[in-house]
Amino acid sequence: MVEQKNISGWGLYPRIDAEISTAYFPSNLTQPTTSRPFIPQGSCRSYGDACLAKQVVSTLPLHNFLEFDPNRGLIKCEAGITLNSILSFIVPRGYFLPVTPGTKHPTLGGCLASDVHGKNHHKDGSIANFTEEFELILADGTKVRCSRNEEVELFWATLGGMGLTGTIYSATLRLKSISSSFIKTRTVKINNLENLCDSFINPQYQHTYSVAWIDTLSSQLGRSLLMLGEHTDHTQLKKSSNMTVHSDQRWNIPFFFPACALNNFSMRIFNTLYYNKQLRGESDTLVHYNPYFYPLDSIGSWNRIYGREGFLQYQFVVPFDGGRDLMRHFLKKISERGILSFLSILKTLGDESGGLLSFPKPGYTLALDIPVKDKGVIEFLSTLTKKITQSGGRIYLAKDAIISKDDFIAMYPKLDEFRRIKKACDPHRHLRSLQSDRLGIT
Repeated sequence: MVEQKNISGWGLYPRIDAEISTAYFPSNLTQPTTSRPFIPQGSCRSYGDACLAKQVVSTLPLHNFLEFDPNRGLIKCEAGITLNSILSFIVPRGYFLPVTPGTKHPTLGGCLASDVHGKNHHKDGSIANFTEEFELILADGTKVRCSRNEEVELFWATLGGMGLTGTIYSATLRLKSISSSFIKTRTVKINNLENLCDSFINPQYQHTYSVAWIDTLSSQLGRSLLMLGEHTDHTQLKKSSNMTVHSDQRWNIPFFFPACALNNFSMRIFNTLYYNKQLRGESDTLVHYNPYFYPLDSIGSWNRIYGREGFLQYQFVVPFDGGRDLMRHFLKKISERGILSFLSILKTLGDESGGLLSFPKPGYTLALDIPVKDKGVIEFLSTLTKKITQSGGRIYLAKDAIISKDDFIAMYPKLDEFRRIKKACDPHRHLRSLQSDRLGIT
């Protein structure tokens, strides 16, 4: 059965009419009906056009647990399962995801295809570091087992390869052992960008998890809240239940906000209240993992806040050397333009994983939510992208909808190697997306 539907990524921009075929068995993970190109699709939690094509194969019905080894902390699942379901299973058994993005609703396959990273990348790396193996269905239907010892080139091309080498059917992850579902957090109020960057390397603030929210509209450039975290040992808890699983209850936004709802005045009020919600300079609290890692998951369809035209989530990384000056320039420019970023997040990243098109590299990474209603914003960001490219930085493909082919080629030096491997496993370029066509990959 093929469903005709108008689809988008989580950013709601761009949109495309597509034919969606549903995979109920591994044999369905190939060309759905014709010889036309297609892209595998999970929960559509990537923000731009990476999950979009005229033909799409949905992996969502392939959401089963296949194996679990509690002694070694290994779990094998079908790739259509969401992080939400995995967490519900592993937390009561004393395990947590080794790496998680800022939402628990993506599929496992989508996380591997994007080589997702989290608040702990500076210490633990991306999800590739914890992927033992996966089963890949090539465009011609061939099933291939990939690991660091088998089909090694295909392994590293697929992790971060945005679904362009094949469709992941199943994957085995190495989990993180925990004795509590609570996070000991420290929140630090910081008044400028220089102090914020210093805090990331301050021994006093060297935690497993670290992320900063930035007020991009403040006259104090870099005014922010640095949020640090560690898994809490069960002996530090007074609670009777120390392995509480998250609740799926959430408040849903039932309609698209009008374009005028997000304006300079309302955003300045929100940012001021958010920054001053903590009176002291530092505060230590104990919170459940759900609000710490997934604060926006409590709001269903929060992307509708930006209206029908949607938004861009623009995330880049720049090297530590010269990165502060570039971020200062970037934040100053978006402040001068009055760009209303509802969520502006700064983190540091550690070593690269080995994925040929993986995003993380050592440096500072800044993510911004930017409404598309500002018609000149894409051209404005394209100008800033040139500076990111020149600095040796790059844009995150899982969130991109706008960068040019030339910038992409300059950002990802292993592209030719990726193309060689893709040509070998998909010579007719059956696997392609709006993004891969825009960037000249396919």
